[in-house]
Amino acid sequence: QVKLAESGGGWVQTGGSLRLSCTASERTFSILPVGWFRQAPGKGREFVAAIAGTGGRTYYTDSVKGRFTISRDAGKNTVYLQMKNLNPEDTAVYSCAADSLSEGAMDAGTAPLGYDYWGQGTQVTVSS
Repeated sequence: QVKLAESGGGWVQTGGSLRLSCTASERTFSILPVGWFRQAPGKGREFVAAIAGTGGRTYYTDSVKGRFTISRDAGKNTVYLQMKNLNPEDTAVYSCAADSLSEGAMDAGTAPLGYDYWGQGTQVTVSS
């Protein structure tokens, strides 16, 4: 079982930056595909970014390309989501997820159904 814990959420003004962290205690997390998703009030869960289990390939939804960067520190068993130039449309609960069935995969999915372990989520609020 993979237990995920997000941190780094908070409140920022438009144009500000935040870095979210997703940490797991299980060592296999370092080679699992990991995705970040978000859910705004009254809306469905939306894919944000993902990173492959190995090889470092990354994926982004169009609205965050050039502003968000997903990365992994295998030594710290942590995946980060660096968010810059935030705007109110980025306000949401951000959750990380891991695909434990794709250990070592050189790609990552963009659909929530492709992930079987989820963190509790962290709130990001961007004020105008």
